Amino acid sequence: MEKKKNKRKYNVSLYILIPIIFSGMSVLTGIIAFQFSKFYPEGIKLSGEVALWAAVIIGATLLCGFIITSLILSPMRKFVEEAEKMPFFTKSVAEKKPQSINEIDHFNLVFKEVTSLLDKVEAKELFPEVIGHSRVMRGLFSQIMKVASTDTTVLIMGDSGTGKELVATSIHNHSSRKDKPFVKLSCVAIPEGLLESELFGHEKGAFTGATSQKIGKFELANEGTILLDEIGDMPMETQAKLLRVLQEREFERVGGTRPIKVNVRFISASNKDLPEMVKEGKFREDLYYRINAVTLLLPRLAERREDIPLLIDYFLKKAPKKARISSDALQMLMNYSWPGNVRELQNTVERVALMSEGGIIESTNIPADILSSMKEVGYGLDKSRELGDIVSIDDRLGNLEKKMIVEALISTRGVQARAAELLGINERSLYHRIKKHEIDISSLKP
Repeated sequence: MEKKKNKRKYNVSLYILIPIIFSGMSVLTGIIAFQFSKFYPEGIKLSGEVALWAAVIIGATLLCGFIITSLILSPMRKFVEEAEKMPFFTKSVAEKKPQSINEIDHFNLVFKEVTSLLDKVEAKELFPEVIGHSRVMRGLFSQIMKVASTDTTVLIMGDSGTGKELVATSIHNHSSRKDKPFVKLSCVAIPEGLLESELFGHEKGAFTGATSQKIGKFELANEGTILLDEIGDMPMETQAKLLRVLQEREFERVGGTRPIKVNVRFISASNKDLPEMVKEGKFREDLYYRINAVTLLLPRLAERREDIPLLIDYFLKKAPKKARISSDALQMLMNYSWPGNVRELQNTVERVALMSEGGIIESTNIPADILSSMKEVGYGLDKSRELGDIVSIDDRLGNLEKKMIVEALISTRGVQARAAELLGINERSLYHRIKKHEIDISSLKP
């Protein structure tokens, strides 16, 4: 069976195509007009004068089409050219060969890239305290902006270490209450017998040790925002009193009889499965539906690996010992599962920075638990050599090849065409090698 030849693709410039379309429309209009003119019944043919006028009209239409096209496309083309010269602009669009893509598609690609960059800039400007430019984080930022302008209650759900408190802070900072108090309380950090006192305050003599009146967190947060972290650990009795505060906007201090009115924005957070706790009778159903008017789900770090280099860079700048990370060590950290999320990453970066020599974090500085995980995944580590076993030359060459490919992809920001040039192979060969070694390209892109 003969192989089908690849169809050659021809791209016509819009500066030619659009004027031709304009001229074709004018010619078609002229023909139709002539067919219905008074000359048609008499059988009069086109005279030289009519032909001349037709040529003039077609030429004028071509010129007008070219001028209109130039006025519209010149600013767009100039914008695209200037955008592609910017140092932070990714090379994926600029490296496209002119014959492989038409001008309109090229413009669309550039505009999408610029929009993505603007989203990242907006995220950095509006949320400087939250490190992350990934698509999933930008979606979260959009949700934050929508709920921040309202006074609705918000429930933030996410694993430990995903930054629930930072998100709550962002909601407060972008709300109309940003100049008012922002009070935070962790329900798991307060002993069960003292939680009500912390929340609502107490009167002097309310219980043993209450030697003076105490103002509670709700009263301190009046006109502002209160965050109750780990609300899933709140005792059932306290949940009932909290529900009354949310419904009636008033409470009484422990040992008091006078109701106190408050006006607060309520935000709660939990790393537990509250719907499951409701089914098990460990969390009040009415309170659950009261606090989750809007629910924000925070992604695990493993779900936004493209943010890991940004986070590592941020933590290295804050580390007690200045250091930079090698590409091999970075690849290992990017492919670790991070069960402790951002908090675990921060602790790990600070630790490996202290253990580094010469200010460079190498793969040998990575903690043993992460190294063990990398052995299972097989990213950049020679498992057999670590165990002291005999390694075949094919396995050694395979590990070396994989390491070189990963380093090339990291240095080219995941652009396979440029990585292939660095490695001295064609792009198709690189594609097959990436597939063979099961390298995750998305995790290597910034």
